[in-house]
Amino acid sequence: MLFDTHVHMNARQFLEDRDETIQRAFDTGVKYMVIVGFDRETIPLAIEIAEQYESIYAAVGWHPVDAIDMTDEDLNWIEELSAHPKVVAIGEMGLDYHWDKSPKDVQKEVFRKQIELAKRVNMPIIIHNREATEDIIEILQEENAQEVGGIMHCYNDSADYVQTCLDMNFYISLGGPVTFKNATMPKEVAVQVPADRLLVETDAPFLAPHPNRGKRNEPSYVKLVAEKIAELRGTSFEEISKLTTENAFSVFKIGGNE
Repeated sequence: MLFDTHVHMNARQFLEDRDETIQRAFDTGVKYMVIVGFDRETIPLAIEIAEQYESIYAAVGWHPVDAIDMTDEDLNWIEELSAHPKVVAIGEMGLDYHWDKSPKDVQKEVFRKQIELAKRVNMPIIIHNREATEDIIEILQEENAQEVGGIMHCYNDSADYVQTCLDMNFYISLGGPVTFKNATMPKEVAVQVPADRLLVETDAPFLAPHPNRGKRNEPSYVKLVAEKIAELRGTSFEEISKLTTENAFSVFKIGGNE
């Protein structure tokens, strides 16, 4: 049994075959998933899909690339939606310095506002980080984000930062890059992360794992991620499946740890 902790089944890439793709994941042993909404279009659909499936949940937040588009009304809307019974986290949020749509100061302001929101509603946060590690850590520490903790989504940074993240009450989630032949950092992290802080995800439709790299990703492929982590850690696929699912229950406060 697997838990894909970060998937975008609300993306347009799944418009034609969403239900079939979800069923394929279930048939592969992926029983649980969290669909992440990150703007005005994807947030309502994330909740709508979660309402249709007992074991699918939603996260609601605002992506840093689009931070410049977020209004106070949007922030209030996200806070209202956080009370929905299928919403289990706030995010994805964070900083993205790769794209230049939203200025860094705007991204930081929106990031801080969402952390404050998460603390008000006492929900974990999902962090998007692209080329902004030092600033993200600084903001998380200044905003006392450890009060709610959360997930470092699709962690693809140096293993040197893992302990800092753990100390701030965050879980480390690994996706497709851990399977890439030329990706050394995720492999190092996969070995280093304590068993009780490790999660798996796809980030579908993005970042498909080997041997499907370059194709549309889907939640059934999280099995490939778990298998690779098991290989790297010298343990069984079944053990990785069990512990990452239990960890997801814990961070999202659902299932057996509710």
